[in-house]
Amino acid sequence: MKVAFATQDRQRIDAHFGWAQHIAVYEIDSESYRYVETFDFGAGLDEDGSEDKLMPKLAAIEDVAILYVAAIGGSAAARVVAKKIHPVKMSGEEPILDVLDRLQLVLRGTPPPWLRKALLKGEARRFDFDEEDCHG
Repeated sequence: MKVAFATQDRQRIDAHFGWAQHIAVYEIDSESYRYVETFDFGAGLDEDGSEDKLMPKLAAIEDVAILYVAAIGGSAAARVVAKKIHPVKMSGEEPILDVLDRLQLVLRGTPPPWLRKALLKGEARRFDFDEEDCHG
C-alpha cells in the first residue's frame, strides 16, 4: 500500500495539504516500508485562494491509500476522499519515519476497518461465487 505525507521539510508531517511544498510517498506492508518518491510543488504555489494548486497534488497521490497532513480544507478533503484516499490529520508535527513505524505495527495486528478498506485500494475486486449458488 502507498502512503503519502504532506511536508515542508521532507522529514515531518508539517504541512497543510494545499500549501505543502512536498509530498513524500512510501510503500508499506506489515514487514517493511520503502521510500518511493517525493513530489515537489514549491515553485508553483500562489496565495490567491485558487484550488488549481490542488490538481497536480491530487494527480500525484492518485495511487496512494492514505494521506497524512498537518491540516486540510474541507473541499480538498472531499476531493481526496472522492479518489478513495483516506486523509489523516496529525495533531502535531511528527517525523514521517515514526508514523511509518507505528503504522507497520498496526498492520501486523488487527487493523481498524478504515485501514482494512485502505489496504484494498488498487487491488482488483474479486468475487467468489460458489458454482452451486449459480444453479438455483
